[in-house]
Amino acid sequence: MSNCGITREQALSLLKKHIKNENLIKHSLASEAVMKAVARRLGEDEEKWGLSGLLHDLDVEITKGDLNIHGKKTAEILSQRGVAPEIVEAILMHNEQAAGKKRNTPFQHALASAETITGLIVATALVYPDKKLKSVKVKSVLKRMREKAFARGANRDVIRECEKAGIPLEEFAEIALSAMQEISEELGL
Repeated sequence: MSNCGITREQALSLLKKHIKNENLIKHSLASEAVMKAVARRLGEDEEKWGLSGLLHDLDVEITKGDLNIHGKKTAEILSQRGVAPEIVEAILMHNEQAAGKKRNTPFQHALASAETITGLIVATALVYPDKKLKSVKVKSVLKRMREKAFARGANRDVIRECEKAGIPLEEFAEIALSAMQEISEELGL
């Protein structure tokens, strides 16, 4: 057992126990990949940051995506399992509405921006003729970022929080896209 309080295998098992929607599982895997890459870039704990990405939406089906409570149930489940408080807190804070306070650490900003940019990148891939991540270029992601009507659910202000984590937007988009391209088979893209 690492200092995370949970192994990746245990986390994946927990995820599949609570999440039945395949696309939500893929979103969690994409978020994990991006968080590991961001941690690597910032010299942080890749395992800890990756697990936060993998587990951040654990309660989304339980809470039916209700933003007033989404994240709280995950925090409760993970705390009871002895998961590192820093991971639990970052997960709780990825939805400020339920947390009732603002994100204030690079880890919290990174998770919120990482899990949000995955949706923008997937949406960008899906408008390509081959619908493959390998075809997506960073400049396309940044162009789509400026189009407010495109992938409306991907909150641009949250994505820009990557800068509060210490990574400029363009570099963040490159890191995120590259991380997702590395697991494109798992993502079916």
